[in-house]
Amino acid sequence: MSSPDHSPAETIQGQDEQEQPAPACVMSFNASDPSGAGGIAGDVATIAAMGAHALPVVTAILLRDTAEVFEQHELDADVIVEQARSILEDVPVAAWKVGFLGSAEGVSAVAEVLSDYPDVPLVAYLPAITWLDEEQQQSYLDAFRELVLPQALVLVGNHKTLTDFLLPDWDADRPASPRELAVAAGEHGTGHVLVTGISLPNQFVDNVLANPQGPITGEKFERFEVSFVGAGDTLSASLAALLSVGSEIHTAVGEALSFLDQALDAGFRPGMGNAVPDRFFWAMPPAEEGEEGMEGSQPLLPDTEPGDLMADEPPTRGPRRIH
Repeated sequence: MSSPDHSPAETIQGQDEQEQPAPACVMSFNASDPSGAGGIAGDVATIAAMGAHALPVVTAILLRDTAEVFEQHELDADVIVEQARSILEDVPVAAWKVGFLGSAEGVSAVAEVLSDYPDVPLVAYLPAITWLDEEQQQSYLDAFRELVLPQALVLVGNHKTLTDFLLPDWDADRPASPRELAVAAGEHGTGHVLVTGISLPNQFVDNVLANPQGPITGEKFERFEVSFVGAGDTLSASLAALLSVGSEIHTAVGEALSFLDQALDAGFRPGMGNAVPDRFFWAMPPAEEGEEGMEGSQPLLPDTEPGDLMADEPPTRGPRRIH
């Protein structure tokens, strides 16, 4: 058989000249989540669904199902760093997503990598790490506050989680406002906070982007009584993907909230625990007349108690926005 006219490298180069540019690359630092709901699996799915390319770095191994985390196994800090450095020497990164980093040592390792790329936007997501004991939680949060916040463009988290983290002595008689949380984050060098799950009257919740000057943008959603796992990772990963292509933060937040809203509306319950966002809702065929999404599937969730929403996940109900 005669050899081809062009070598593989030449053929690929020729194709690149005619095709669209390669997708932006987003590096995610997160734990392995075997449920596929959140963690590194959720980040990879979300980033891909947004049209970017994920560079996943595993920071810990979680043993969990769709209802709860049973235990975790930390990775050595050097292993985390080498995962990241190996690919960063080859591929340019356009945005970072930081999720659960395993331990205070893991936080320090990731922060060391981030510090070498100060111009790359960082989305930092803080879940409610309730499976750790009190001492582990405190050391993790102290390291996160000292090492990650100064490098973050935006900190994402549930209203209660961020209040406990940023304003631990807050008077519980009045909920902290997004601006007050942004001021507290700003004292550690973070420019913005994206606060989710702010309770409002009449079964609504608010999700607000704010800086120390005040609220910038947000979306109100109608609450419904279904617990999701993976919503916070979905929101923060989609935001990182949007920032990777140069979107302004206020525009990116609006699009990320819209994406989350639709992913939750199309969500499904793969097991006996919580529901999971469907990040590829846009790839599904149109629903037949009379079919419903997650709202119509509520009878599939008989063991979900009213109001039993995960502390680190923004509760929503379908696409009913009111601003």
